[in-house]
Amino acid sequence: MEQGLSQVEAARRLKEQGENQLTRHATPWYRILLRQFLSPFLWLLIVAAALSFLLGEAIDALMIGIFVLVNGLLGFGQEYHSQRAVELLNRYIAARATVVRDGQTRVINSRELVMDDVMILETGDIIQADVRLLEATGLLIDESILTGESAPAAKSKTEKGFAGTTVVSGRAVGMVIATGNKTEIGLIGKLAQDTRGASGFEKGIAQFSKFILRLILITLAIVFITNVIIKGGQANIPELILFSIALAVSEIPEAMPLVITMTLSRGALRLAKRKVVVKRLSSIEDLGSIQVLCTDKTGTLTENSLTLVDVWGDKKVCTRAGAEAAMLSADTTKTPNNAFDLALWRALDTTAQKEVQSARRSHEVPFDPTRRFNAVVVQERFLLRGAPHEVLALCENGTKQEEVLAWVAEQGEKGRRVLAVASRTQGLDAAVETGGFSFLGVLSFEDPVKPTTKSAIEQSRRLKVAMKILTGDSPEVAGAVAYEVGLIEHPSQVMTGEAWAALSQSERLAVAQSSTVFARVSPEQKFLIVQALSTCCEVGFLGEGINDAPALNAASVGIVVDQAADIAREAADIILLAPDLNVIMDGIREGREVFANTIKYIKATLSSNFGNFLAIASATLFIDELPMLPIQILLVNLLTDFPMIAIAVDRVDAEELKSPRSYDLHDIMIITILLGTVSTIFDFIFFGVFSHISIPVLQTNWFIGSILTELVLIFSIRSRRPFWRAQRPASILFWLSFLAAVVTVVIPFTTFGQRVFHFIAPSPMILLLTVGIVAVYFVTTETVKLGMRTFYGRQGRN
Repeated sequence: MEQGLSQVEAARRLKEQGENQLTRHATPWYRILLRQFLSPFLWLLIVAAALSFLLGEAIDALMIGIFVLVNGLLGFGQEYHSQRAVELLNRYIAARATVVRDGQTRVINSRELVMDDVMILETGDIIQADVRLLEATGLLIDESILTGESAPAAKSKTEKGFAGTTVVSGRAVGMVIATGNKTEIGLIGKLAQDTRGASGFEKGIAQFSKFILRLILITLAIVFITNVIIKGGQANIPELILFSIALAVSEIPEAMPLVITMTLSRGALRLAKRKVVVKRLSSIEDLGSIQVLCTDKTGTLTENSLTLVDVWGDKKVCTRAGAEAAMLSADTTKTPNNAFDLALWRALDTTAQKEVQSARRSHEVPFDPTRRFNAVVVQERFLLRGAPHEVLALCENGTKQEEVLAWVAEQGEKGRRVLAVASRTQGLDAAVETGGFSFLGVLSFEDPVKPTTKSAIEQSRRLKVAMKILTGDSPEVAGAVAYEVGLIEHPSQVMTGEAWAALSQSERLAVAQSSTVFARVSPEQKFLIVQALSTCCEVGFLGEGINDAPALNAASVGIVVDQAADIAREAADIILLAPDLNVIMDGIREGREVFANTIKYIKATLSSNFGNFLAIASATLFIDELPMLPIQILLVNLLTDFPMIAIAVDRVDAEELKSPRSYDLHDIMIITILLGTVSTIFDFIFFGVFSHISIPVLQTNWFIGSILTELVLIFSIRSRRPFWRAQRPASILFWLSFLAAVVTVVIPFTTFGQRVFHFIAPSPMILLLTVGIVAVYFVTTETVKLGMRTFYGRQGRN
């Protein structure tokens, strides 16, 4: 057991037994393809194709079928690509397991676990395979995923630990007895899965889409009935049905899910290159909208690399006792495994290190985040190590508490962390809580601030994201670090968790908003602070420990570092492969870019579709024939979809990234109504100019005008600035728009366009007139857009 398996034997078993993972049934490509044709909008098109075929319009039926196929293949290509992108990202998020191989402790990918591997389990670990416990000290395991029981189960030697369950406290050594589908959780099929709740943005989009769909269907019903009443027996009912279906499909923003998926997938891949792994794609948008970022101090603001710098008491005795209390957590672990232990280990000479490693341990009390100490019986001494206040409380009277606490406060003002050490030689079998310890001294450690921290905090100010520190450290340490990095104006501006918890419910929210640094905060208080802030703003929480899981779930976006406890990683939305605040700031900017491009698409498509829909539907009341044929309407939809989708990769103006953005239905409705009205007016201009010439001229030139106006609207609405001062558009957006414009102008001159789509070749003067109207339309939309910008700018200043 001490040696564990050899690497060679483990590799052989891995090849023979397979990887330690449950079989995941990825959605096969043909199901993804089939899913593209389950949309109610595409079914409308299929009905239209069937009606066309039954009415003898075989070419129309064929072209509608082609449109259905093209739309389906386009959706399939993007969804399949997105699934592969998510699979690629998931490779970054490999669960880990600590095992003994060749007599040494190793951290491996949990997929590499094999039968008879010796695993080391500690507080916060999710057990990655079924194990039989060889050793167990103070072990409590949360088995609610299997049993439904909320209370953790106490475990002792020879009992089993099951894959998917969580070590709540204590420590154990176990031997793997089942992996993958052979584990208990694999057999009953109840693997814990991430719960995915829709973000506020997604809910708003869904509600808005339903509203648009209802509005279109009601309007079409009114137009259809009105046509039948006004025209009576002259109304061509089958043609009117086809027209209504085509118009409904063309005006619905059916590419919206595709654009959102593209922007999120692209954002996730770009973040992965910056060492940010996104577990839930929609959390990218949520990250861009956060207004408050709560973070711990250690490892994010500081290096999390401690150095022993000072000692109150006998330095040699304190250092040796502290090291022994740390190192002897298990027979199979002979090297340091956290920042304090590493600092103590480096402070010992080689002789002392060997003596510590060879010392005999008979009993251990593992570290507990609530009690904030750990203890171990080493030969004939019971060593206690932990926070000074807790250790002093268990020591005999006579200790110079005031002198010790004054020294601790002095170290805290320097931003240093402290660790008290005590021992007793009597009552080795008695509980730690009985006290009676002799105080040995206090060790002072320094954790330097990261060189990048100040620049990250400056970035957060520019991005208008309020930074708050939530730490279990002392007020002195937390205040010193926050002052050094520029978060507070004086080191004393710190709120303790106890003082905050003593406030009334209404006072808690006000103080949570106004305070920047919270020290000596318990896990429950972290959760309550994040929960309080979440009632008034979007909150991001950066944590790493098992007790951070509730706060991670309470936040709008849960963020953890790669070395976080398994349960914290499970609860998080985003994992940082580099524990650097600058990486989070990159993620916030990326999230805002994703949001900005999604909103661009929504505004552009709804503004153009709203105006075009009303004009074409209303025009049927003034002429005996259709102002645009169903097949022509579908071609408009197809040619404009490709440039619209390219908005997903467009560049974003810097001002769009300056502050958190959220889904604003009012803003979208205002711009949709205003620019939609402009589109309606210009559509009626097309109708008024060309309808008196002939119906084919009207149909052809309204087709050209509809596409060109929608294309130029994209370049107007993509920025709040005048188009000449906006960021240069993405190359793919420009060239797809250019290609769509060329096809639009050329197709009426071709035999194919004239026979299949019933166009006629426009004369040079008429084509020039159409282009001229489009140019005036572009100037008008720019004028309206800039007028809105000026109006809202004045409103903001008032």
